[in-house]
Amino acid sequence: MFKPFFLYVGYKYARSKRDNYFISFISLTSMLGIALGVAVLITVLSVMNGFNKEIRAKMLTFTPHIVLRGLDGPLQNWSSLAEQVKVDSRVKTVAPYIASQGLLIESGSAQPAIIHGIDPTIPNEAYPLTNVISGDAASLNSGEFGVILGRSLAQNLGLVVGDKVTFLIPEASATIAGVKPKFKRLNVVAIYDTGTHYDDRNAFLNITDAARMFKYYDSVSGIQMQVSDEMQAVRIAQELNKQLQYKYWLVDWTTEHANFFEALNMEKVVMWCILCLIIAVAAFNLVSSLVMMVTDKRSDIAILRTMGATPRSVMGIFVSQGLIIGVIGTLLGLVFGLLLAYNVTAIAEYIQNLLNVQFVSEDVYLVSFVPSQIRQSDVVLVCSFSVIMSLLATIYPAWRAATVAPAEALRYE
Repeated sequence: MFKPFFLYVGYKYARSKRDNYFISFISLTSMLGIALGVAVLITVLSVMNGFNKEIRAKMLTFTPHIVLRGLDGPLQNWSSLAEQVKVDSRVKTVAPYIASQGLLIESGSAQPAIIHGIDPTIPNEAYPLTNVISGDAASLNSGEFGVILGRSLAQNLGLVVGDKVTFLIPEASATIAGVKPKFKRLNVVAIYDTGTHYDDRNAFLNITDAARMFKYYDSVSGIQMQVSDEMQAVRIAQELNKQLQYKYWLVDWTTEHANFFEALNMEKVVMWCILCLIIAVAAFNLVSSLVMMVTDKRSDIAILRTMGATPRSVMGIFVSQGLIIGVIGTLLGLVFGLLLAYNVTAIAEYIQNLLNVQFVSEDVYLVSFVPSQIRQSDVVLVCSFSVIMSLLATIYPAWRAATVAPAEALRYE
C-alpha cells in the first residue's frame, strides 16, 4: 500500500525507542500535557454548560417566558389582546397580572415585598403555586384579601397559615389631619417554597383584590405568556410584536435576565482562555522535544538529503511526527474528558460524602449538585484547537530540519 515518504518516516520516528531517553520523556510529557488540557477543558465546559442549563430551568419555573405591557402605563384592553396572542399555537398559557411593591409589617418586623395579583382560575406556570408547602393555593378567593407568602418571607415575619399581616400600600391619602399612608390587612392562606431567593420577597393576591388595592379597576399591569419552547421565546416575542404593530412592550425572559446569562457566558469564555494555557504549555514542550530531535537526527537528515529528499519532505517528516503526538494526546484527552464529564456528578457526590463537605450550595447556585451537559460543538472546538496548536508547534522545528546542510552535518561523522 502506498505511504507518503515523509509520513512513513515521521511515524517511525514517533514510535521508535530512541537512545535519547530525555527527548522521549519530553515527547511523552507533551502528549500527556495535551491530553490533560483537552480532558480538563471538556470537563469544565460541560460542567459550566450543566450549571447554565440547570439554573436556567430553575429560574424559568417562576419567570414568564414573555411579558406584554402597555407603553405608557396599565394595560386596558387586555382581554382582546389575550385572545390575539392565544391564536399562536406556540403560546401555551396566557394570564393577566398586577404587580406592585410595598412593605409587609407584623409584630414590629417589616419586609419589602412584591405583590403579584393573579387569577387562580387561569393556569400560569410562571408562578410557584404548585410549590405550596402549607395551606391551599385554591383559598385565594376574590374579596377575602388572602395572601400567599414565600417561605423565607413568612419566616422573617414570624407568620404561619391563618395569621394576618399588614401591607403598607405605596400610596398616600390626603385627609384633614394631613397625608396618611394606606394600609391593608391581609390573611395568610398559604406558604410556598421554591428553595431560591424568590421566596424572600414575592407574595400573591387574587387579581381582583389587587386591582382594588392598587386602583387598577378594569386594567392590569400586563399579560404573561408561557411558550412551548423557551429557547424560541425571543423569536416568538419579535413576531408577536410585529403582529401587534409595535404598540406594546414585549419582553422575553432572555432580556429580563440578560445580565445574569451574559455573566455566565463571560465566565465560560474566561475559563476557556485560562485552561487553553494548559494546551499551550504542552505545545511549547512539543516544540522543545522536536528541536532536540532535529539536533539529534542531523546526520539522518543529511543522509536523507544526499539520497534525494527535498527540504519540503524533511519538513513533512517532523510536522507529521509532531502531529502524531498531538493527535494521540488529543484522542486520549477526548476519551478521558468524556468519561469524566459523563460521571462528574457521581464523582463529586462520592467525594462530598467521603469528605463530608458540600461543594455546591443550593442557596448560592440554585442547585445542590454538580451538573454536566456535554455539547458536541464544545468538544469539536477543543479538539480542533488542540490539533491546530500541535501543528503550529511543529513549524519552527521542521523549518530548522529543512535548513540542515548535508555536508556540514556529515563533516564530523
